[in-house]
Amino acid sequence: KVVTANLGSQFLCSSQTMKLSLAVLSLAATASAFTAVNTPMTRGLSTSRVVADSVFAPVGRVAGTQLEAAKQTPHGGTLVDLILKTDAEKEAAIAKCSKELQLTPRQLCDVELIMNGGFSPLTSFMDESTYKHVVDNVALPDGLIFGLPVVFDTDDEDLQPGDMVLLKDGDRAIATVEFTDKYMPNKAYECKQCYGTSEIEHPGSLMVATERGKYYMGGKITGLNLPIRDFPCKTPAEVRETLPDDVDVVAFQCRNPVHRAHYELFTRALDDPLVGEGGVVLVHPTCGPTQADDIPGVVRYKTYEVLKEETHNDRTRWEYLPYSMHMAGPREAIQHMMIRKNFGCTHFIIGRDMAGSKSSVTGEDYYGAYDAQDFAKEKGPELGVTPVPSLNLVYTEEEGYVTADEAKERGLNEKKLSGTKFRQMLRGGEDIPEWFAFKSVVKVLRENA
Repeated sequence: KVVTANLGSQFLCSSQTMKLSLAVLSLAATASAFTAVNTPMTRGLSTSRVVADSVFAPVGRVAGTQLEAAKQTPHGGTLVDLILKTDAEKEAAIAKCSKELQLTPRQLCDVELIMNGGFSPLTSFMDESTYKHVVDNVALPDGLIFGLPVVFDTDDEDLQPGDMVLLKDGDRAIATVEFTDKYMPNKAYECKQCYGTSEIEHPGSLMVATERGKYYMGGKITGLNLPIRDFPCKTPAEVRETLPDDVDVVAFQCRNPVHRAHYELFTRALDDPLVGEGGVVLVHPTCGPTQADDIPGVVRYKTYEVLKEETHNDRTRWEYLPYSMHMAGPREAIQHMMIRKNFGCTHFIIGRDMAGSKSSVTGEDYYGAYDAQDFAKEKGPELGVTPVPSLNLVYTEEEGYVTADEAKERGLNEKKLSGTKFRQMLRGGEDIPEWFAFKSVVKVLRENA
């Protein structure tokens, strides 16, 4: 009998006991009453506008020439830049710190996007009131739409509000944080609201339950140095400098290697009636942590680089995003749109079941195929980003890639290759058909298997 876990009581345990017990419960759990798995629990945004607090007050401003390099306005009106520019400033900031902490890979992504403006208008990890408002309302306290909470988690009992802490990645000083509050979140409620479920078969809920610490802390960030990664991640200001300021910029988000169907999808999106003449596409893959069975970020980056060279196109730009995936479906679609807005994009391609996930026990989808598209269409005007629904493309023997509707109408012969079969062929050294995958991408995947 397949059963699911009730997280409510488990989140009251000590951190170590909780993480161990929940990991066990993910394999064999007692029956639970959690329901409405396929319906994200979101509420309407507040219509009132109040004075913004320090959590998202714009602190750093980018020079006007940089902001003018792309037609899209940053989220909240100002592109945040919290990175100190001189060694003297950095040394002075470090001297104020009384403690050091090593960042987890997920925290490193969040810190980078706070300090470089990817999460504009945030300038801090969310305090309790801001966290709760985002969880309940998909918005900051001033009513500005925001998809998912951005929090600093810890099990450290000694960390307290008022502490000034140096955040590091190995030996590299990344930022300082001045903690403003410390609170114990209702993680089951957070997951239910943000992911639509508290079942730990959902990868986001599992992450919150077993990876995040017992406490969340609000804290003001001061940036010192960007992380050194195997894949280069330009800041929003740097990406904006490369984009045209007189045409639409269509973002394409992915977390897997790009195959033929993906390539056809994002290049054809430029012909969508919603996109103005002469538009360009920004392929902007996430290379940070995702779910456990995804291809590692460094390998994904290598596939993108060879494909960029193979398919060189003046209307296609490639950049990389240090973002930690939640697999949160509709609400993560909003988060991605907001981030790409800060990078200068006016449009965003929404695929079927974007950022979706399946139960690790039953294999059932947590979201409907078009839930993310529908939520993006609803919130797009308020967010200031136009969602572009992705085409449902199929490969046919007669005409190559066409829409599924056209293939059916004309009676064309479709060719199909499942992801499972592709992985089997990849491992077995079999020839992969070029209509499905690029040779250069297949070569990288095999070299890094």
